[in-house]
Amino acid sequence: MTQVARPPRSEPDPPRGLAARVSLGRRFTPLSTEFLMIASAALLLTIFGLVMVLSATSATAVSRGENPMDGALRQGVFAVLGIPLMFLISRVPIRFLKRMAWPALFGAVALQLLVFTPLGIEDGGNRNWIKIAGFTLQPSEFLKLALALWIGYVLMRKHTMLGTWHQVFIPVVPVGALAIGTVLAGKDLGTAMVLVLVLLGCLFFSGVKLRLFILPVLLGVASVIALAVTSPDRMRRITATCTDMSAYTGDCYQSIHGIWGMASGGVFGVGLGNSQEKYGWLPAAGNDFIFAIVGEELGLIGCVVVLALFTLFTVGAFHIIRKTSDQFIRIAAGGVTVWITGQAVLNIGVVIGVFPVMGVPLPFMSQGGTALLAVLIACGVLLAFARTIPAAEARSTERSPSTGRGRVAR
Repeated sequence: MTQVARPPRSEPDPPRGLAARVSLGRRFTPLSTEFLMIASAALLLTIFGLVMVLSATSATAVSRGENPMDGALRQGVFAVLGIPLMFLISRVPIRFLKRMAWPALFGAVALQLLVFTPLGIEDGGNRNWIKIAGFTLQPSEFLKLALALWIGYVLMRKHTMLGTWHQVFIPVVPVGALAIGTVLAGKDLGTAMVLVLVLLGCLFFSGVKLRLFILPVLLGVASVIALAVTSPDRMRRITATCTDMSAYTGDCYQSIHGIWGMASGGVFGVGLGNSQEKYGWLPAAGNDFIFAIVGEELGLIGCVVVLALFTLFTVGAFHIIRKTSDQFIRIAAGGVTVWITGQAVLNIGVVIGVFPVMGVPLPFMSQGGTALLAVLIACGVLLAFARTIPAAEARSTERSPSTGRGRVAR
């Protein structure tokens, strides 16, 4: 009797509900704590900044016969553009960011060079803006992010050779100096100092030996000192004594009014919208000295809230640096974090009189659409990095603590 060959038995199809649950689980991955910390801090600081820009610019706008909402509306346009862009960039794969490192640096440097063309605009002795189709842009803001991504990619490719000085320095230091030089050519020392911080931050988080890291630090400090000494205008502002009224009408005018604004606010402030300094007394009240308006109107409590939000952002970013195993993420995230946090420290230090006036805006809050857009894009990159954290933690928990091998499916 001939036996008919039977087809091999197949496993039963999984229930439809189970398949749907698996699919939804992959699509809606739980967000990491770092993602929530950075995103919430960025959103709250941006909204806080829009309110303070409206308060700081409305008085002078009315005195010029303009709409008191103009400054806040212009800032709001960039916020409406930047916030969705931040979350869109957060979905970008890390491999795409690595591929864009070189093009981003070339594009940012080319955009920065436009300030030396007829499109360039000079303001306060600095030539660091361009005007296109009625919009004023500051290309150096995008150069900060491009430099962090590029250094992260280059040092990631050379991570096994970072024990020798020439592998660390070339091409990072020459190319970085060239990019920073395009900003210094426009006489913007404040932005150049932030770019130096980005470069040093990337080198620090790359894990280079301390003796190799000290030399770039010394070169950066020496360069800043040389640029300050060779400029009589910068030296006059740096050495100005603002503890009394001797230079009130000169280099200390802005610093003194900034401190007066902070002092008059007290603990609870004079009330939102009730600042006196914004009525033409404090220059750049909506830009570089917006923290003084926060202190005057919202007092010590408002300043503490701003500092707490920046702390929340910084802690979330440093958690990414600590938890990631990807060298590119660690270096690039370190550069972006040093940029945003370091720039906030410089700005607040200028307002309270610790540093001389250097024209560095407060991230997220100062009036300036390009600066806000660049910072939100950088936050999008950090959020893309944060999305890799839950996957890394899940892989680590799947390993057996005793053997270090993955669990066997039963």
